[in-house]
Amino acid sequence: MLLTALFCAPAAATEADLRRADSWTFSFYFENDMFAGTDRNYTNGTKLTWISPDLTSYASSDRLPKWFLPYVKRLPFINEPGLKRNLAFAIGQNMYTPRDISRRELTVDDRPYSGWTYGAVAFHSKNSRRLDSMELQLGMVGPLSFAEQTQDLVHKLRGLQRPQGWDHQLDNEPGLEMIYERKLRLWQIASLSGLGADAIGHLGAALGNVAIYANSGLCLRLGWNIPVDFGTSLIRPAGDTNAPLDSRDTRLSSSARFGVHLFSTLDGRAVARDIFVDGNSFADSHRVAKEHFVADAAAGISLLLYNFKLSYAQALRTREFECQDKYHSFGSITMSFSY
Repeated sequence: MLLTALFCAPAAATEADLRRADSWTFSFYFENDMFAGTDRNYTNGTKLTWISPDLTSYASSDRLPKWFLPYVKRLPFINEPGLKRNLAFAIGQNMYTPRDISRRELTVDDRPYSGWTYGAVAFHSKNSRRLDSMELQLGMVGPLSFAEQTQDLVHKLRGLQRPQGWDHQLDNEPGLEMIYERKLRLWQIASLSGLGADAIGHLGAALGNVAIYANSGLCLRLGWNIPVDFGTSLIRPAGDTNAPLDSRDTRLSSSARFGVHLFSTLDGRAVARDIFVDGNSFADSHRVAKEHFVADAAAGISLLLYNFKLSYAQALRTREFECQDKYHSFGSITMSFSY
């Protein structure tokens, strides 16, 4: 009975300890293939996200215009009664280049130069077991994404060769995406000593002129004082998972202030459209034949100290287009702060 209580029961918490999480959570994501010693394909991604305190309704936030609220109420999956709600706001930029950035000529058998700079608003509906997210992204592909200038600046600061082929990047095209994802805590085990493990699955889809896909995957975690959230993910639309659920989380706790855990993630996508290999939607641009199934696998470590969560993962991505020579590897750093 003692062993069962220690290792098979959920972590004990009194009702007084389970206070409502009224903190904002800010997250900074940085992904780059320099951690794998390359400079090609998905070569850089950055994202900043702010997740609101828990809301009883989206209308209780003063950060949405009133004219927008009737449309939010019509969105599926995120308006179920009795669940906590959060608003999230994000800005980000993704960058893609061919394998040889020293060439001025068009490389016809490699992916186009392209960038995607966007803003996003997301609506989260959750309980301790489930998180539903609906995200709307609006941004720009092409020269007005300023991905060329970003890469030039970074290469100049690092003393690297300036990329020569950005004249062949995709044309300017506004991008609009609607993304839905459900995360579900499939299994959880915790002990009074803080040791624990859990498994979180996800299932989603995206629709827009930038990407059309359906995805699913899994996150596994094992460690000490695992955060009470929905895991750690790579930069992925509707994939924000860092906000703590309640004061059992180390970042909101008045007692446990440190935690560490290992994690692994897997995400697979059935891809109908990917503008970064398919080319522009309404203009004649460079394009290559895409792979219709793409998977990401990552493994890493996450540290929690007081209000901070710091995670690092090394990721592998399968081929995104048919003439790609092999899988792609990159590193992913996530820093979040609850305040």
